[in-house]
Amino acid sequence: MQRQESEPLLTPGEVATMFRVDPKTVTWWAKTGRLTSIRTPGGHRRYRQAEVRALLAGIMQQGSN
Repeated sequence: MQRQESEPLLTPGEVATMFRVDPKTVTWWAKTGRLTSIRTPGGHRRYRQAEVRALLAGIMQQGSN
């Protein structure tokens, strides 16, 4: 059985670096629905790279207005 390639996932630390915030802020965003998180079998949160980049692009667009 062949394993399908999945979309890239980011850790809370990686997302936090992109937004220049604390990783706990990223976790709070997930709890409040701002970002969708995926749980690993070990219970850790991961975030879809495409969703994170879209959110970042939207924030950058707001900042330039």
